[in-house]
Amino acid sequence: MTTTLPHDGSPVARAAGRPHAGPDAGPLARLRRGRADDAPWVRPAFLGLLLVTALLYLYDLSASGYANSFYSAAVQAGSESWKAFFFGSSDAANSITVDKPPAALWPMALSVRLFGLGSWQILVPEVLMGVATVAVVYAAVRRRFTPAAGLIAGAVLAVTPVAALMFRFNNPDALLTLLMTVTVYCVLRALEGARTKWLLWAGVAIGFAFLTKTLQAFVILPPLALVYVVCAPTTLGRRVGQLALAGLAVIVSAGWWVAIVELWPASSRPYIGGSQNNSFLELTFGYNGLGRINGNETGSVGGRGGGGGRGGGGWGETGIDRMFNSTIGGQISWLLPAALLLLVAGLVVTWRAKRTDTARAAFLVWGGSLLMTAGIFSFMAGIFHEYYTVALAPYIAALVGMGATVLWEERTKLLGSAALGGTVAVTAYWSYTLLGRSSDYLPWLGRAVLIGGLAAAVGLLFAGRVGRQLALGAAALGITAALAGPVAYSLTTVSEGHAGSIVTAGPASMRGGPGGGGMRVGPGGPGGMGARMLPPGQQGQQGQQGQGRQGGPGGGMGRPPNGGQLGQGQGRTGQGAPGGQGAPGQGQMPGGFPGQGERGMGGGGMSGLLGGAKVNAEVEARLKQNAGDYTWVAAAIGSQNAASYQLATEKPVMAIGGFNGSDPSPTLAQFKQYVADGKIHYFIAGGGQGGGPGGNSSSSITRWIEANFTKVTVDGTTLYDLTAKK
Repeated sequence: MTTTLPHDGSPVARAAGRPHAGPDAGPLARLRRGRADDAPWVRPAFLGLLLVTALLYLYDLSASGYANSFYSAAVQAGSESWKAFFFGSSDAANSITVDKPPAALWPMALSVRLFGLGSWQILVPEVLMGVATVAVVYAAVRRRFTPAAGLIAGAVLAVTPVAALMFRFNNPDALLTLLMTVTVYCVLRALEGARTKWLLWAGVAIGFAFLTKTLQAFVILPPLALVYVVCAPTTLGRRVGQLALAGLAVIVSAGWWVAIVELWPASSRPYIGGSQNNSFLELTFGYNGLGRINGNETGSVGGRGGGGGRGGGGWGETGIDRMFNSTIGGQISWLLPAALLLLVAGLVVTWRAKRTDTARAAFLVWGGSLLMTAGIFSFMAGIFHEYYTVALAPYIAALVGMGATVLWEERTKLLGSAALGGTVAVTAYWSYTLLGRSSDYLPWLGRAVLIGGLAAAVGLLFAGRVGRQLALGAAALGITAALAGPVAYSLTTVSEGHAGSIVTAGPASMRGGPGGGGMRVGPGGPGGMGARMLPPGQQGQQGQQGQGRQGGPGGGMGRPPNGGQLGQGQGRTGQGAPGGQGAPGQGQMPGGFPGQGERGMGGGGMSGLLGGAKVNAEVEARLKQNAGDYTWVAAAIGSQNAASYQLATEKPVMAIGGFNGSDPSPTLAQFKQYVADGKIHYFIAGGGQGGGPGGNSSSSITRWIEANFTKVTVDGTTLYDLTAKK
């Protein structure tokens, strides 16, 4: 296929520095009008896209309550204490941090500090990040391609199911995705004229992405650096020097926080959650780093995830088809085949362009980022959850927008129209396949998508031989067929609340498999500005009673990585009515502790570890009594368990053992000293306890408390008053 595209300043591959609304126009005029040569519909369409995205993501936002209470508790702590804000502590008394750097917590903590604690105050910043990501994708694609390319890219991103999930949720992935998209945008700007300034900004974005989710920020660096060193319009020596400066920007923008934490005396800062030696560097290169790749994750739930190849241990089967499997496919892969086909087509069309061509560079940057990230996700043997794939959404969206419009310009050629029609046909068939995996979910939609998509593919095959209006009609039908499936999944996603540590998009019938847990919250769930998580007994209704299920592919939370079994009573909440309870889980949690699956995501074992617990009013009142006399009103095993009580009381609750209950913090000796000093009022029994050294510390503390203090049951919750010995 030969190309007819002029690649410097053409209608398709837009050159940098296009004029906007005029040199004398004010900011509002430029915002309203956009580029001076844009058609009148372009800017309203773009602003309309952002508005629709915002409304979609804001819809019934408070239904998720505190969403992931692990991070919400740290947000509450950061809103009360600047020290907790800086370190990312789980509580305002700074006992232990979350198991990530704190950057993702900072926007939410500032929001809560300004507007008070509540669901909207925590989750609206995530929605704004989603809208901003859509805007950045549009801007990046629009600079080199047509307005239609930018709008298609933005729309594809907005309705990707996992994006509709994570831009309404308070895990770090929302900010990470925004920063990675900004990084790509900055690199593309730098490629336009070998601009050092934009490479430095890319380095800053990567640095803050590192402070969001550590080494995942570096995944796209190899393709970005390679494309720049090959394609930038300057001498090789200058290209290398610019990349070195960008690397320095990464080190400075990420290293300032790391240096302060590592140099700060350990005795006067919180313990670094997720580490076994109270070291952020250990956390970075161990549990959050290489451990995710090879499965050697000391301190995780089970400690080791398994091998590579077709393995993957308890976190799902690895392999080249992982992004398309039954648990991940519906989250992200609707347009992944199209993105790959359009990447190839875009490179073929631009193949004969000169080295510095910006259109080809765009395909290489977005495509390289997609292939690198998807490749690592496909073969990593450690902890992996479906929602991680939100990182792929901007790359897929950009490739679809760019590739579709480039092939549209080539539609008068047989190969161009065949590639365009073939891409639509493949996309329609894959959507039909994904929709067919849930036979009870809109069974008519899959057939409609397949028929409409194939009809559009035939029309596009002859797009260069029919009138423009007929060709546009076929294109519109193709876009509708391609987006119908993800739109349906996204609408289902936003119509329900989601809570817990592990969440998935789409219909409840597609949940399950390793990492596919979490909690759906329906109309009767948490709401308002200070919503609590649903009571565990209300988490099992889904038209039938929740069932305790054994882990493993396709069922429940997935088998714990050491092969233990976990009963899991999952379900989607109905109208707030009590749901059925799953059968108790059999077998053991990692480290030899019972795996209890009696109450959905509530209760003890893995359930309390990943989803928190209900806090009854009587227990809340008991913990608040004389709260000012204690550093921590209570202590509990595991961060999720502690977070529930902290969010209910808005007082510090110590998370023994951190997220998994497996961190050696505090030690038994330290805990005894805290009790002797009168710093902790109650110990709350239950909660998850993982393996590893910290699991032994947690169990030792529990045994010491049980042997020396009297338990009191308050409305079904067991407390130990640590100020009154037996």
